[in-house]
Amino acid sequence: MSKTTKGAEFGKPAEVMGRHERRRITLTLNGRERSGYCEPRELLSDFLRHELGATGTHVGCEHGVCGACTVRVDGVAARSCLMLAVQSEDRAIDTVEGLAPSEGLSDLQEAFRRHHALQCGFCTAGILMSCADYLERVPQPTEAQVRDMLSGHLCRCTGYTPIVAAVLDVAARRAAAGVASEEACDA
Repeated sequence: MSKTTKGAEFGKPAEVMGRHERRRITLTLNGRERSGYCEPRELLSDFLRHELGATGTHVGCEHGVCGACTVRVDGVAARSCLMLAVQSEDRAIDTVEGLAPSEGLSDLQEAFRRHHALQCGFCTAGILMSCADYLERVPQPTEAQVRDMLSGHLCRCTGYTPIVAAVLDVAARRAAAGVASEEACDA
């Protein structure tokens, strides 16, 4: 197969990978530079799991509907089953494995534990990644906003109520901690 094709941006030839050709890509995974090899049509979800060993990223529907494969790409929640691995070259990818500090759980993970917001756990990693992203963008969400955000995820076990409670709990605790730290700075 040809290595170039016409029609690339501004009339320059674009590189085309052969069907079974593997390319080395380098990305930042949970703050650490990592490299691996992938075929041109390999999904990011499969690359993360099978090449880089980030097995917390689950693959459910492979159509971007269930949300189990949600990761953060350059800080924004994205479905890794809808992205090719080659598109992650030189990008920052965060998975559930990077959500917690080196020891223990993140406040969001701890709230999920406290509120029993998981059952079988298959969807949990993706939901955690979406919730972490959402709480950074909307630090004080309403219950309706959290439910709307969660509508992009399929969970067959929890009924979502404990998940909503966990997210609202984290938002309230973060707000209270922010008020306490602001008062300490003013003193």
